Amino acid sequence: MKVTIVGAGNVGATCADVISYRGIASEVVLLDIKEGFAEGKALDIMQCATNTGFNTKVSGVTNDYSKTAGSDVVVITSGIPRKPGMTREELIGINAGIVKTVAENVLKYSPDTIIVVVSNPMDTMTYLALKATGLPKNRIIGMGGALDSSRFRTYLSLALDKPANDISAMVIGGHGDTTMIPLTRLASYNGIPVTQFLSEEALQKVAADTMVGGATLTGLLGTSAWYAPGASVAYLVDSILNDQKKMIACSVFVEGEYGQNDICIGVPCIIGKNGVEEIVDIKLNDQEKALFAKSADAVRSMNDALKSILV
Repeated sequence: MKVTIVGAGNVGATCADVISYRGIASEVVLLDIKEGFAEGKALDIMQCATNTGFNTKVSGVTNDYSKTAGSDVVVITSGIPRKPGMTREELIGINAGIVKTVAENVLKYSPDTIIVVVSNPMDTMTYLALKATGLPKNRIIGMGGALDSSRFRTYLSLALDKPANDISAMVIGGHGDTTMIPLTRLASYNGIPVTQFLSEEALQKVAADTMVGGATLTGLLGTSAWYAPGASVAYLVDSILNDQKKMIACSVFVEGEYGQNDICIGVPCIIGKNGVEEIVDIKLNDQEKALFAKSADAVRSMNDALKSILV
């Protein structure tokens, strides 16, 4: 199995590293526009092989899409990262042109690939990739919900003082500081609702911390986070390549699901060898439905900025 990662920055390189040492794919190609950058990252990762025991072939190329031919999955991380005080929405004008060009180029050499979009603002970039390429909706997936859910589980684990891997929790809605919806009502610790362990006040703090999880790290680091985003992409790619059919919150194109149409937004999906194999219908309560509708309106308004690009 072959994976191409476009953008060899922190997130792309971390994704390649995780995919390699976990043996998720037999080959990983890193591509970047900066001369020698992807080659250097790939060589650095390959030099870990004897110490970590992986056999994945990792190579880097400078803007040569022919080397990506035959990729089963293409991950698009390219674009500028957020800087302190910058919202994901502010990135639209810059990153839209990049994502559109990348998607069109990878399809020249891998026409059957599944595309995973990481570039921000992710819901809008996922929608752009879908509309610009004309691919079936199951083959364009935005990664954001996987990352948001991971952050949600982490904050729950800190509040509960229990292992994050014993916690089941999901974030749906837009991948934005004000649009994501941590489903506190449905979160559980080893099958027991977390509402039995945490007060409403504590749960609201967890939800609030989750929603600004990315911005918090940007403020601390001076740039976007990369370890958790890279690992979240690898987790999603693993479910595709190995047909694991995991339920993962992803930004996908909806046609009536959750009462929405013609946008890409985070919803629970079964992810397998065909990409998005099913959108799972979670029964939301009235409050959650209202939050989801509000989130969808915000995502839709951001998509309006793409009109000139999609002409």
